[in-house]
Amino acid sequence: MKLHRKLALASSIFALSIPMTAHAEETAEAADAAAKDAAELGTYGFDSDGMDPSVKPGDDFFEFANGAWLKKTDIPSDKSNYGMFTALADLSKERVKAVLEAEKDSGTKAGNAYKSYVDAERVEALGMKPVEPWLNKIRAIDSKEDYHKLLPEAGRNGVGLLMFGFVGQDDKDPESYIFQLYQGGTGLPDRDMYLVEDEKLEKNRVAYKSYLGKMLTLAGEENASQRAEAIFAFEKAVAGKHWTREDSSDSSKTYNKLTVAELDKLMPGMGMKNVMAGVSDKIDSVIVFQPSAFSGLAEIIGKTDLQVLKDQAIVQSLRSYANVLPDAVADTRFAFYGTTLSGTPEREPRWKRGVSFTEGVVGEEVGKSYAAKYFPPATKAAMKELVDNVLAAMGRRIDGLSWMQPQTKAKAKTKLNNFTTKIGYPDKWKDYSALDVKADDLFGNEIRSNNFEFDDDIAKLGAPIRRWEWGMLPQTVNAYANFGMNEIVFPAAILQPPFFDPNADAAINYGGIGAVIGHEISHHFDDQGAKYDENGRLSDWWTDEDVAAFEAAGKKLIAQYDKYEIFPGKNVKGEFTLGENIGDLAGLTVAYDAYKASLGGKESPVIDGMTGDQRFFLGWAQVWRRKYRDAELQRRLLTDSHSPSAQRTWVVRNLDKWYDAFKPKENEKLYLAPEDRVRIW
Repeated sequence: MKLHRKLALASSIFALSIPMTAHAEETAEAADAAAKDAAELGTYGFDSDGMDPSVKPGDDFFEFANGAWLKKTDIPSDKSNYGMFTALADLSKERVKAVLEAEKDSGTKAGNAYKSYVDAERVEALGMKPVEPWLNKIRAIDSKEDYHKLLPEAGRNGVGLLMFGFVGQDDKDPESYIFQLYQGGTGLPDRDMYLVEDEKLEKNRVAYKSYLGKMLTLAGEENASQRAEAIFAFEKAVAGKHWTREDSSDSSKTYNKLTVAELDKLMPGMGMKNVMAGVSDKIDSVIVFQPSAFSGLAEIIGKTDLQVLKDQAIVQSLRSYANVLPDAVADTRFAFYGTTLSGTPEREPRWKRGVSFTEGVVGEEVGKSYAAKYFPPATKAAMKELVDNVLAAMGRRIDGLSWMQPQTKAKAKTKLNNFTTKIGYPDKWKDYSALDVKADDLFGNEIRSNNFEFDDDIAKLGAPIRRWEWGMLPQTVNAYANFGMNEIVFPAAILQPPFFDPNADAAINYGGIGAVIGHEISHHFDDQGAKYDENGRLSDWWTDEDVAAFEAAGKKLIAQYDKYEIFPGKNVKGEFTLGENIGDLAGLTVAYDAYKASLGGKESPVIDGMTGDQRFFLGWAQVWRRKYRDAELQRRLLTDSHSPSAQRTWVVRNLDKWYDAFKPKENEKLYLAPEDRVRIW
């Protein structure tokens, strides 16, 4: 996962906040007592019962490795998809729940946040009273000038209206923070959901208009259906000005540094000088990701009736606060965003939502307890060794590249040697002492938390870069690369089976977490990461020959993924997913090299009839075990820069060593002739 853009990390200003099988009673002592020399999964770290040996590896390696698991696994009713990531996320929630239940009446900030959320009776009794003062403030707006002035306050309160704003590193001056603006102003997740003629998308549009009307009704507004149509027409016009996700992911195209005066000129009639002053008096320049979208937004705002803007603000407010309002509001939001768009039948139970809410309020306070209890030093040390081995393998890969020029190789090695690796949890924890969290004030906790995060984000302007800061919590099952920081980060929760098990066979660990490590390393050298030098600065440090060779290989990978049809007429978008596909290809390639090097020249033993190389590739396939609901998979094809799990597994078809291990035949579906296999790193 790439987090080179701070949009994914920072508190959102003007942004809509959407909150990113038990061993729950386990203690550190119990965990130590239960430690065993055997792998947790199967005999060597792979769940062979989940395989389907009736499928030929060369026809579908995903089904071969995971077919039986797919057949016997049902997606839980509160999920849009289910797999290894979600199983570990459930485990993390169970563990965090145990921590929070123990603290619920202790007066800690985490305990108070959780207690305020799980007290459903109080939330229902209060009804809409907590949000009414804010809604009345919107209703009282009587000019567009007043509407524009409300934008900074809305952002500080956690309500997304017209744009996403956040503080991040200046890509061309990574030792400085700068305020940045990203296109927004729509309620559907992607511009295509408004603009593309498609039967499924049209049904979603009809459902969305119904949702808008229901939200207005819940707010006590009249003529809801007619006003919902007007909101939709406004958002469709805004979507028509939006950049595509491909263009919005291009670091070069989206680096547009403007003074506040230039921003004001770009968006006539919006009073952006005053808006920025309302955000902070420290802002003198900004990065605007999609300039034409912002000028287009200003034009549309100028033509839009004030009441439509106010109505949209009311709906966006209820969407932003739905999680801390009565179920009538939360259920309405979920019915559209959870069920219609993602196919999920039911909301999560309240305790799970309480865990997520608490993590959103004081996530690192919770993470500190989680890490102390569930992430032993031995696991961190073992992971550090793996990371070092994969980094070394990447260095050898760079040395051996035939297409990269010597001077570029030297710079690439310098960049690699400048990497920072973060494992498990932060060395410095976030300070929540200024945040007031009350056990009997859920809505107030939400507002105060949003204000706290907003202020903390703005405080970065003019201050030293926070190299200690993390973009994920220790209990998050994920990993990321941050280009500006030149770092790779692996939270504690992903460092467990099936990704990593100190007692598993090395081949499984290298095929699992080793490939994830390689994936994150390679992001710094993918289609966008390669634009950043050893200091995290956006710059041209490749020769023209390097760029041409790299882009040629990228085009082959785009073409390969473009051919994967997921639904009739709906394929993976090879260009949109290119960076992640390069990450998978390079990560697996480098992890294989690291695995072989770890053997010290010795042959790996055969275990349960599987060679070391076969186990390596099975380890890769196992971590991508996942089932999707159709609606969720369709949504992801539009909005997710990662390919679906089956196609991520299929990247093996580009590695010669996979062919040596499983001997696929030329007539089998995944087989590629040697000259058609994509080789980058």
